[in-house]
Amino acid sequence: MEQLIVRPEIALDQFLPIFIESTLVLVFGVGYAAIITLSKMGYFSKKWVPVGYLFWALQTYFLYDFAQLIQSNHFTVKVLMVTMLAYLFIPHLYYYLISAGDARYEEGEESVEEHK
Repeated sequence: MEQLIVRPEIALDQFLPIFIESTLVLVFGVGYAAIITLSKMGYFSKKWVPVGYLFWALQTYFLYDFAQLIQSNHFTVKVLMVTMLAYLFIPHLYYYLISAGDARYEEGEESVEEHK
C-alpha cells in the first residue's frame, strides 16, 4: 500500500518574502550576538545592550513569521521559540566562559611567577 505524503505548497509569489525573512533572522541573530558580546567585553559601551536585545526581539519575530510563511506545524514553531529563548542566553554564557578562563589562567601565571 502506497503512502501519500501531503506537503504544503509554497506559492511562487512567497519565495522572495521567505528568502528575505530567513536572511533577516540570520542578520539580526549575528547582530545580537556581536553587540551583546562586544559590549560585555568593553569594546562597545553599555548603551548598546538595548540595541542588542532589540535585535534579538526582531530575530524572534522574523523567525516566527518565517515559520508561518513556510507553514510549519505547531510543534515546530514551539521548538523554534524555545530555541530562541535559549539563544537569548548564549552570548552571556560565552562571555562568562571567556572571563572565567581568563581569570583561571591569570591566577595560574601568578603562581608560576611566585615559584621562580
